[in-house]
Amino acid sequence: MKLQNINQSRYQKHLKVVIAAIIISLAVLGVSFGQILISLLSDGNGSNFYFNLAGVILAAALCLKAVHSIRHHEFMTEVYYVWQIKQSLNAIYRKLKKIKQASDEDNINAFIVLNFYYAGSEQLLTLDNNTITLDSLKEDRAQLQSLIEAKNLKIQADDYTSELLKDF
Repeated sequence: MKLQNINQSRYQKHLKVVIAAIIISLAVLGVSFGQILISLLSDGNGSNFYFNLAGVILAAALCLKAVHSIRHHEFMTEVYYVWQIKQSLNAIYRKLKKIKQASDEDNINAFIVLNFYYAGSEQLLTLDNNTITLDSLKEDRAQLQSLIEAKNLKIQADDYTSELLKDF
């Protein structure tokens, strides 16, 4: 996964459109599918909870299929990129304790993973206007960078691949 520069305002605008479209689609399709199932399968007695639940499940499946099929569309470029970065960072986060321990032992792969983790996290926090933890993240990144420089290593965020996580 390579970090890319993306337009923050375009990302936020497209994300809002995608979220609104999904919410509206889920509401309309869930109610519609529920009513169709009730009219076709209900005997008119008792609760229709399970038919409504099935309608919501069908709506969610259809929305997921639609998002999956359009994820490579130009409109979804930034939203899909951020989704991929979040997945990569989450995979790193699950192993972060072991990665930090390995970096204390001067493991170069740990330095590469941490460098990507800090750079990607900083980009996501900036894109989402979440500046609460940005200062501490920048401090962690600066400490890592000074450690890398002290060891005369040339490490870039682009050096990261998901294969590196198998070591931890």
